[in-house]
Amino acid sequence: MEDNKFLPNDFEFVGDKRDITIDEVIPTTSAWKDAVKRFCRNKGAVVAVILILIITLFAILAPMFSSWDYAEINTSLKNIAPNGEHLFGTDSYGRDLWTRLWFGTRISLFVAVAAIIIDVVIGVTYGLISGYFGGKVDSIMQRIQEIINSIPTLVVLIILLMFMKPSLGTIIIALAFTEWIGMSRITRAQVLKVKEEEYVLASRTLGAKDFFIIFKEILPNIYSQMIIMVMMSIPNAIFYEAYLSFIGLGLPIPEASLGTLINDGYKSFLVYPYIMLIPVAIFSLLMLCFNLFGDGLRDALDPTMKER
Repeated sequence: MEDNKFLPNDFEFVGDKRDITIDEVIPTTSAWKDAVKRFCRNKGAVVAVILILIITLFAILAPMFSSWDYAEINTSLKNIAPNGEHLFGTDSYGRDLWTRLWFGTRISLFVAVAAIIIDVVIGVTYGLISGYFGGKVDSIMQRIQEIINSIPTLVVLIILLMFMKPSLGTIIIALAFTEWIGMSRITRAQVLKVKEEEYVLASRTLGAKDFFIIFKEILPNIYSQMIIMVMMSIPNAIFYEAYLSFIGLGLPIPEASLGTLINDGYKSFLVYPYIMLIPVAIFSLLMLCFNLFGDGLRDALDPTMKER
């Protein structure tokens, strides 16, 4: 075994190459930029966002540039298989399924936007007030919420249909009745966690009004959980509308949504399967993409995921 010999340049002082007396400052990045970087590393979420944007563009533009109207009936063209003129074929009334599919997707996305507005306007506000004031105010508001939540949504819709005609507005009113409760609970829980923090106590000591503290001090520090909850509520709203339309309590004929299209295709699935399979594929893709998007946002906005 040969003896190990050290050469003169085997050991070097660190100070010979850089000045160890000078601190190295690492550039800081904002919370949003950091979140965007983490989100972009989630390939599934990025692909989901791209697909959502593509589907949204088709839902907006395809019916506008189509030569067929979504409600136009032409029995001489009924049950035509997909071809160059009718890309998705026609249904049993001769209506072009390409136009009806994207028009129906537009309706489903509109319901998703309505769910977002309901969650933010009603759910967040209700949860902020209930969690911040606490005491009797919180107790009364929680009892009201429990009473509303104890009524099945389908029962609410049936009662609404006794006084209103089946329409998109009826579905949105039904959503507004119960859809915000989940958001309210999450918001209240977050407010209870942060309302005793030092920055809130300091603001209260300096004489800030309650609503200033709620919307200027507390809300900006819990927004990440709100965004995640909103994104998670979108597929629920789309599924809710599709379910109601599928059982015949949604949009009236000849209006179209993904639920009504699936219902129409279900009736003739064994003979003309494409009528049902195409809207089911778009519906499933939307649900999957919004769920992946929500998961990606949760991971990006959660500070505990930063070091993973």
